[in-house]
Amino acid sequence: MTTQANADNLLLPVGADSEGFASSHAFAVGVDTLDEICVGGVWAQGAGALIESVNPATSEVFATLHGATVEDVDVAVAAGLAAIEESGWARKLPHERAAVLYRIGATIEANADRIATLQTQDTGKTLKETRALAMSAAATFRFTASALETMEDTLTPPRGDYLSISTYEPIGVVAAITPWNSPIASDAQKVAPALAAGNAVVIKPPVWAPWVSLLLARICDEAGLPAGLLSVLPGPGRTVGDALARHRDVGKVSFTGGTSTGRQLGRIAADKIMPITLELGGKSPTIVFSDADLDQAVAGVLYGIFSSSGQSCIAGSRVFIQRDIYDAVLARLVEGAKALRLGPGTDAATQVAPLVAHAHRDFVEKMVDDARRAGAQILCGGARPIEPELQQGAYYLPTIIAGVSNSDLICQEEVFGPVAVVLPFEDEADLISQANDSVFGLACGIWTSDYRRAWRVARAVAAGTIWINTYKQFSIATPFSGIKESGLGTEKGRDGIRSYMRQKSIYVDLSGAPLPWASA
Repeated sequence: MTTQANADNLLLPVGADSEGFASSHAFAVGVDTLDEICVGGVWAQGAGALIESVNPATSEVFATLHGATVEDVDVAVAAGLAAIEESGWARKLPHERAAVLYRIGATIEANADRIATLQTQDTGKTLKETRALAMSAAATFRFTASALETMEDTLTPPRGDYLSISTYEPIGVVAAITPWNSPIASDAQKVAPALAAGNAVVIKPPVWAPWVSLLLARICDEAGLPAGLLSVLPGPGRTVGDALARHRDVGKVSFTGGTSTGRQLGRIAADKIMPITLELGGKSPTIVFSDADLDQAVAGVLYGIFSSSGQSCIAGSRVFIQRDIYDAVLARLVEGAKALRLGPGTDAATQVAPLVAHAHRDFVEKMVDDARRAGAQILCGGARPIEPELQQGAYYLPTIIAGVSNSDLICQEEVFGPVAVVLPFEDEADLISQANDSVFGLACGIWTSDYRRAWRVARAVAAGTIWINTYKQFSIATPFSGIKESGLGTEKGRDGIRSYMRQKSIYVDLSGAPLPWASA
């Protein structure tokens, strides 16, 4: 079916105060008007290609909309520039911008269940995960607001009779190109710091999952963000995303997605001499030493690769097990993978939900089939489930592959599905050599009871994030980045706001004397 527009019933404030905001900043945001796109603060039917959203658990089309066009990019960017000037957004004091961010965070939290339901329909993820993503987005806006309120310019040490200050200013209009595997959280990690810095933002959400980004724009409207500062333009990356990146008035692009697209955007940024943040792919090692707590390690490895159905850039998809415990741990991993419960994201018992789309399931399936033909041993999974109730969905069984070399294609390319390759290692030197033999460098998990070893290996492995005796733990307060082909630049942390600003140095003379060179 197609969602129906009904603006009068979109937002239902609860206990509104004299300023029009709820005393608890809690709003019930409807999801029944999201067949419109937001272009420069104006909600209207798109003129671009039809986008059908298919529930990957049922194969049913649950909503449609017409996406944006290249012309919409021009309108959105121009409106963003005008909104910055007309609203005085960039000139507002930090605590004034922070107040709006706090309200956005509170409104996201108040609507977490609605956001979760919509995202589960759109991506197939479990409701437990999509609600956690919504709460993460709310926390991102709150943290960013607090960081903004306490952010300081720097009085630098003078080397003469002058005052020198390092200060920061907004870029203008920035583009946020977001992924389908965690829409609301990824949106927040880009939008919150960009707005905090005083910019306008144009989101290009993924075609496979645009709805939560549109809902976020409604939430921002309700929370009092000046119109025009946020646009959401669903559409293909090759048209809408490319036009955004190339637009002369877009001063920065922040992209999360595949490495090949990241390279293309990097070339555009180089031509424009434009800053860019890239959070790209991964083939992250997770390492089990023989002295690890094996109960903890097995549970962590299974979670690291099979949660989110493996659709995570940080998934622990290369599992290295020390040789003397290799067979025993591998047997436990296979047993654990076979016991995981597949099902729709709406079922509270589900551990592995469907993949985001049937086309993506087919890609994962082909990667495993190619590995099988190349001689890999498929120890479990490697197929679609046979249960009748799962036949319509984009399901794929949790898969563990052995009998491979780290140089094999299945060990080097990102599958982005519930597929783990398992390899033995002899000692630390062998492990580090294999772990670093990858074009990626995003994350790593280490399981050991020896903290000295953990520290040595953490420092030696080339990755932006290292977990020791845990996995997939995140904090918005902690910077996140990748190295090598996993990315460029840093997101999150207190300096996340600075990444959407330009640094400026100001010198103020204190001597009152003419410069000696020019004096008579």
